[in-house]
Amino acid sequence: MAATSLICSGTVSRVSSVLNRDVKQFGKKFMFDGNEETCWNSDQGATQWLTLEFPQAVRASQVQIQFQGGFASQKCVVQGCQNGGDLSPVAEFYPEDTNSLQHFSLEETPLNKLKITFENSTDFFGRVIVYQLDVR
Repeated sequence: MAATSLICSGTVSRVSSVLNRDVKQFGKKFMFDGNEETCWNSDQGATQWLTLEFPQAVRASQVQIQFQGGFASQKCVVQGCQNGGDLSPVAEFYPEDTNSLQHFSLEETPLNKLKITFENSTDFFGRVIVYQLDVR
């Protein structure tokens, strides 16, 4: 059975930055709209991140992510917590610098908040571009 998305209309997302603060063209919502033409484009900086706050506890087992080649994170650190607790490590994964959708397994842990930190961007200025992101 295929895992279903845990991201719903009640999920609150936040990101570290948006390129030129242009949320209409590059905002975080474009990671979740299912449109392959739109994306979240971070501004430059050493480390970019994304948080997801779910309306109820979820058991995440997989992260799916599609970067733009040349603007990918070479190391992603996933942290999570329940009910406002401190974030604790869940997983680390090492995406390829490619345009294809990539899947990474997580150890199933109940959580209300998930943070993904994008480290070591392949872009010289540290920008990250994500076309799709899903938590299942």
